[in-house]
Amino acid sequence: MDARTLSDVVRPRLVERVAGMPGPAGRLRTDVLFALVMFASSGAVVGVVRDNGEPPGAAGWTLLVAAHVVIVWRRRAPLGVMAALIAILMSYHLLDVNHTAPMAVSMCALYTVASRRRPLYAVLVGASVLTVMLSLKFSEGMAEGAESLRISGWIVAFLLLGVYVRMHRQYVASVLERAVRAERTREEEARRRVAEERLRVARDLHDLLAHSITLVGVQTSVAAHVLTADPDRLDRAAVAKALDDVAETCRNARGELRATLEVLRSGAEGDEDEARGPLPGLDGLSDLAEAARTAGADVDLSVAACDAPPVVGAAAYRIVQEALTNAVRHAGPGLTVRVAVRVADTALNVTVTDDGVGAEVPSHAPGFGLVGMRERARTVGGTLEAGPRPDGGFMVSAVLPLVPVSLGGLT
Repeated sequence: MDARTLSDVVRPRLVERVAGMPGPAGRLRTDVLFALVMFASSGAVVGVVRDNGEPPGAAGWTLLVAAHVVIVWRRRAPLGVMAALIAILMSYHLLDVNHTAPMAVSMCALYTVASRRRPLYAVLVGASVLTVMLSLKFSEGMAEGAESLRISGWIVAFLLLGVYVRMHRQYVASVLERAVRAERTREEEARRRVAEERLRVARDLHDLLAHSITLVGVQTSVAAHVLTADPDRLDRAAVAKALDDVAETCRNARGELRATLEVLRSGAEGDEDEARGPLPGLDGLSDLAEAARTAGADVDLSVAACDAPPVVGAAAYRIVQEALTNAVRHAGPGLTVRVAVRVADTALNVTVTDDGVGAEVPSHAPGFGLVGMRERARTVGGTLEAGPRPDGGFMVSAVLPLVPVSLGGLT
């Protein structure tokens, strides 16, 4: 079955299903009732019209009944029903009985062929019927031929009506198909947005929790070291400062965690941006540097004045956050970290370098830090490189376009 034939079968079914039309059993009942009505009208024509042939006898009535029985299956096999009707009605007209009686069933069959099959079939069937009818009638005389020409107008009219109905059905089906396709596209877009939002939340949670837990671990280690280094000369101020730093880190993490998770509580799409809250940006880098200093790192922060888009600023913030977290976690004691944010052409260059020994520390369980930073850069159309420095330490370098190519999950 080719694509055109498949469309001819599927589209009427789509129209009938959406419009709430009856199923096969209901259509069969409708066709039976319609055939009975047409047969009753044929009987009325026999009783009223007397000047177009003699009243049919037993053979004539049998052929009329057969024609109306066959017409019941006109929807299922229009061409087969048309061929059977041509044979039945030719036999009927050869009896020279009332020629007007089978007019309704004939026009119904012609209309069905035109409305259910391609216009080519309507043209072929109409041409065949007209050729046979005109040939027979003109062979009987000019008067009979002229009468058949009048009937030919009705044949052409019903064929045109069937073609018009078919075209209208195709138009309605195409509209419904576009509506279904548009609805499916909207659902797929909604699923894609949900997946992107989940990925964004996962990245935010990873960056937030990894940064905060690392700082808490380092700060509590400082407090533990002060408590055990010289119990006789306990530096209560240093212990209190370390514990205050832990509490402050926890408070900041709790607030940012609440803002991040608020998006999961948002039920309406229109409230998504409001629930998400403001994105972190370049102005928050000083807080990250201060948090790293409380963990014992010497942080040199240099941020150029820049009116970066929110998504670019958020990407830079998360990259610096993850880079500082990795440095504090792996770089060892006496750590110095340099964070530089510069504007070059139409891009934001973010560089984080340290002089620690992180490159020499084995990693037993690879994490998602570097992967997450690269994803952050890609979401705004940027690139990121990370690796050990030739003279020791580690470097993270990102180039983020100030006009993002793709906003991904941060939009």
